[in-house]
Amino acid sequence: MPIYAYKCTSCGFEKEYLQKMSDKPLTQCPKCGKSTFRKELSAPGFELKGSGWAATDFNGGPKAVAASHVKK
Repeated sequence: MPIYAYKCTSCGFEKEYLQKMSDKPLTQCPKCGKSTFRKELSAPGFELKGSGWAATDFNGGPKAVAASHVKK
């Protein structure tokens, strides 16, 4: 289940909740009681492990040479 971050636009209260994707978004702030509790957009945290393409192609390895600089 994903973790969603919420923030109240009235009082600024912030909290993360573990919810199913099918659960309805929370709307009532638990601190001030107003219906201004909104789900925030956040980037997921993940790490690519192993020796696959992420390690070999995007790890600062040898750079490709432009076609105009290739010796014939």
